Amino acid sequence: MRSNPMHPHSATRADACPATPVRTLACIATCVAASAAACPPALAQSPASSWPTKPVRIVVGFPPAGATDVAARVLGTRLAELTGQSFLIDNRPGAASNIGAEAVARAVPDGYTVLMGSISLAINPSLYAKLAYDPQKDLLPVSQVASTPFLLVVNPSVRATTVMELIALAKSRPGELNYASAGSGSGAHLFSEMFRSMAGIDIVHVPYKGAAPAIQDVVAGQVPMQFDNILSLLPMVKAGKLRALAVTTARRSPVAPEVPTIAESGLPGYDANAWFGLFATAGTPAEIVRAMHAATVKALQDPGVRERMLALGADPVGSTPEAFAQFFRSELAKWAKVVKAAGARVD
Repeated sequence: MRSNPMHPHSATRADACPATPVRTLACIATCVAASAAACPPALAQSPASSWPTKPVRIVVGFPPAGATDVAARVLGTRLAELTGQSFLIDNRPGAASNIGAEAVARAVPDGYTVLMGSISLAINPSLYAKLAYDPQKDLLPVSQVASTPFLLVVNPSVRATTVMELIALAKSRPGELNYASAGSGSGAHLFSEMFRSMAGIDIVHVPYKGAAPAIQDVVAGQVPMQFDNILSLLPMVKAGKLRALAVTTARRSPVAPEVPTIAESGLPGYDANAWFGLFATAGTPAEIVRAMHAATVKALQDPGVRERMLALGADPVGSTPEAFAQFFRSELAKWAKVVKAAGARVD
């Protein structure tokens, strides 16, 4: 695997609200979350509950407008309505979410600083030579929030309308095609590396500081292709800004049934699924974890939340802390094998 950290756009930063579709989504999401924090509760908090009694920070390790951020805002909006407390989104991008994860790992274990984790959390321990935290020891799984496929997209100027055409193009120009990702160690990075390895092609990694700036450069034609979450990319596809070639899961997505899977497009066996989940700081009292889990499940069962999640391409989950912990362990093992096979490493 080769990386191109000196690419002129690899340090692009998402500004507050310039007029692009991706950043407009960030502004809308921010406004929704802010208004929800001011809304009166739709359901009074149980007197027996010890959480929350003050505002809660949901840390997101990526910039606004990325899939993890959107999922956190949808969940946080409903949690604010249910509990009567503010749920504030704290974006701490960088190092494939390690900065945000470490902040939660080092937080006071009282349930008022939590992490909206993603698949990156399962990838990073194998990818990074050193981590300042241990996700299994320093973070406590509360509930898996949702699962969702990634899309493989290209700029419309790329002369490839299918997966096999893209592979043929890459083979005809080894080392010339770049792919954008949300950062080294992100799901986008490893999904791309699995694709590169299985397809036997030579493409170059261009890491960004989050999904939003990566998408912007693919839309602008600065980078020809990328993998990223369907939540982030589908609006760009529907607007004609990007061309979708395939989804990463074994089955087609209900929100984009016309888009084939990578497996059916010529790479049998390719199957990768992204996810989001809520984590507390290790040492958080069990009764707070139970209250947090109960509120999360209640929020995810809300018809409005489910409708919004499904419309974005995400499947709400709401698993128990025990089930989520078991799932997280399986993800750590799965992606350790992918990282080893790809030879990927970040010092």
